[in-house]
Amino acid sequence: MIIDAVQDYYSRDHAICYGCGRNNVNGLHIRTRWDGKEGLFRFWPKPYHTAFPGVVYGGLIASLIDCHSIGTCIAAAYDAEGRSPQSQPEITFVTGTLNVTYLEPTPIDQELVLRARVKARYDRKTIVLCSLWAGGKECARGEVVGVRVLPQKSGLKAS
Repeated sequence: MIIDAVQDYYSRDHAICYGCGRNNVNGLHIRTRWDGKEGLFRFWPKPYHTAFPGVVYGGLIASLIDCHSIGTCIAAAYDAEGRSPQSQPEITFVTGTLNVTYLEPTPIDQELVLRARVKARYDRKTIVLCSLWAGGKECARGEVVGVRVLPQKSGLKAS
C-alpha cells in the first residue's frame, strides 16, 4: 500500500511530465494516492483552466484522467509485485490509448475528485477506468491503456 503519492517516488529523470512531474514548475502536479484497490486524486481548477465561463476545459480533464490513470497503473504494479515504489528497478508506464467520455459540463469553481481502478492487468499492459467527479456528480469518465516500459541504456522502450 502506498501512503504518499506514487509520483513522489518517480526518478528525477521521469518527474518532468507536465501532468504529474514534481520537477515541472509549470505542470499540474497530479498526485495519485493508492489504497490497494483505487487511485485517488483531488484537484482544484484555476480560472485559466476555463473552456467558457464556469466550465473546465475538456483538454485539462483529459490530462487529469490520463496522468492519474498512469499513476494508478504504476502504483498497482508495485502493489502486485509486493514491493515499494522506492525499490529498483523503477516501474514506469506510458499511455497506449486514452478514451474520455464527457458526461456533463465540469464546473470550474469546485474541487474535482478523480477515482481510478484497474479493470485488467496483462504482462505489460494495464487497463484503468477513471471517473472525474465535481459536487457529487460524475462529469467525465475515461479508459486508459497503460503500457509498461523497460529501461534501456539509451532511454525507455515501450514493450
